[in-house]
Amino acid sequence: MTTMIKDVNTADFVTEVLERSNEVPVIVDFWAEWCGPCKTLGPTLERLTTEAGGAVELAKVDVDQNQELAQQFGVQSIPTVIAFKDGRPVNQFTGALPETQIREFMAALSPSELDVAVARAEELLDGGMDQEASAILVEVLTVDPTHQDAGVMLAGVLIDAGETTHAVEVLGTLESTEEVRALLAAAKMTEAADVDIASLEAAASAHPDDHGVALQLAKARAATGEHESALEALLAIVEARVEESDDARLAMIDVFDLLGNEDPAVATYRRKLATAIF
Repeated sequence: MTTMIKDVNTADFVTEVLERSNEVPVIVDFWAEWCGPCKTLGPTLERLTTEAGGAVELAKVDVDQNQELAQQFGVQSIPTVIAFKDGRPVNQFTGALPETQIREFMAALSPSELDVAVARAEELLDGGMDQEASAILVEVLTVDPTHQDAGVMLAGVLIDAGETTHAVEVLGTLESTEEVRALLAAAKMTEAADVDIASLEAAASAHPDDHGVALQLAKARAATGEHESALEALLAIVEARVEESDDARLAMIDVFDLLGNEDPAVATYRRKLATAIF
């Protein structure tokens, strides 16, 4: 067998499939010697993999010799084919499909022209060529406004440049993942940071009952990285049950999104917020 087509077992599955799929898509053919449809499908997979010229690789797993692997990936009948990218399964089929359908299955694993363009934009960003990268990302989003990677990347560039309104527009077309929510929060924080904190502190000191000023100051502190003190101040506004309480609640959620669920302060203040509301 060639390096693009190999027999894989339980011992080398992590290396040959999971880790390798971070570099190139790996198609895993779960088969057995006694399986008639496997003998039909196997040669077709091997031929199409060879034709792909390195765009994909094929790993063949004998289920009789590697029953634990078959169980791990829920293989209940053979042949079962599972495609892996970036260390995880992304698509699969069972049975000896027609060659046209197998070609479509394999083609879907290759990066699209838009994906290639986004990868180029990422290289440009790494080289400090933000303007050139942004131009490519805008072109990609013109074709597909929902392209997640392009949108996330462009939003980050826009936020760094202070173009928060445009960043929010871009993020609004994307799936609401944790990363997208964090960027939306960062955009709001960037806007809040563009204030004179010293003046706000003086105003808050002179008018301790002015919850509007307290809200602005808390947002500004969150924007400059004083997250816990900001959360504490926002919580106090929520607990006061004043006109600004709902805005303070939403600002706390923005800070949660910015920090992420792994930050211990998030769990602490989520509980405190829930108690204050209910």
